[in-house]
Order: sequence, then C-alpha cells, then structure tokens
Amino acid sequence: LKKKLEKFGQKVVFEAKDGYEAIEYFFQNSDKVDVVTLDISMPILNGLEALKKIVAFQKDVIAFMITSHGEESMVMDAVEIGARGYILKPITDEKLEKLIKEVEKK
Repeated sequence: LKKKLEKFGQKVVFEAKDGYEAIEYFFQNSDKVDVVTLDISMPILNGLEALKKIVAFQKDVIAFMITSHGEESMVMDAVEIGARGYILKPITDEKLEKLIKEVEKK
C-alpha cells in the first residue's frame, strides 16, 4: 500500500504493525496526519477498535478502511463510527486512485 500511495504522489508518514501502534502514533502526531487508513483485520487491536479511539480523539479525522471480501458488514460499522469510506482488497491502482480523489474532495 505504501508503494502504491507514493506512486500517486502521497507521502506516507507512518506504517503501524497493529491497531494499538496506529492509535499511539496518531495520538502523538495527529498534526502530521491528513488521512488514516486502517485494515479491519489488524493484530492486537483491530481496525474498528482503533478507529473508535482515533475518532474519539479527533472527531473530524479523515479515515478509510481496508477490507477483504466477507467483512462488508464491518465496513458499515466503520462508517457509522466515522470512516469516510473503504477500499476492498486486492488494492488496485484504479481503486486507490478513486480513494485519493475522494480524499482530495474533502
């Protein structure tokens, strides 16, 4: 994902190995983060739980979920929590370009 984002001119400031690490980084560096992408299936703290904590910390965060087939119901939960949308695996250039355009509209 990082390589694909950079291919489209985006700067990736951090990659977390799990949901807990993602929220810790965000809490300490939210001023450096324009967009958060979270995989629903993350170790230690899943993407939904991480999203809840991030949104509680900064309500207007622009967050998108990454998901696999079969997790669509969890995507609806994520949108209710505050995600602006999602991208379905496998992540193609076309899907990522569409997501970037959505973010740029915000």
